[in-house]
Amino acid sequence: QVQLVESGGGFVQAGGSLRLSCAASGDTFSIYSIYKMGWFRQAPGKEREFVAAMIRRGSSTYYTDSVKGRFTISGDNAKNTIYQQMNNLRPEDTAVYYCAADRKITSLAQFQSDYWGQGTQVTVSS
Repeated sequence: QVQLVESGGGFVQAGGSLRLSCAASGDTFSIYSIYKMGWFRQAPGKEREFVAAMIRRGSSTYYTDSVKGRFTISGDNAKNTIYQQMNNLRPEDTAVYYCAADRKITSLAQFQSDYWGQGTQVTVSS
């Protein structure tokens, strides 16, 4: 099993920045089996939506259109941690952000999470 723990959420004014972190822990085989990691978000009254993802042992990244050019996903394999730098935040970015991990060797656009974190709240004021 894999546990994902997010941190870095908070309250920021529009135009500001936040950096989310997600640390993965668990047995060595389960950690090694993770192929993709990413971020989803869920705003009040809305369904959970994909935000960004990356190949865990590679350089490929993939973003939803609304965050392209503002959000950057990155990772540190030695720490089993991924990050999401969020710049130029907008009120519509307000949501609970969830870290996710996918074991399936498919494209980033086909991300289907096998593991979820508990989520971290991001609130952007206008």
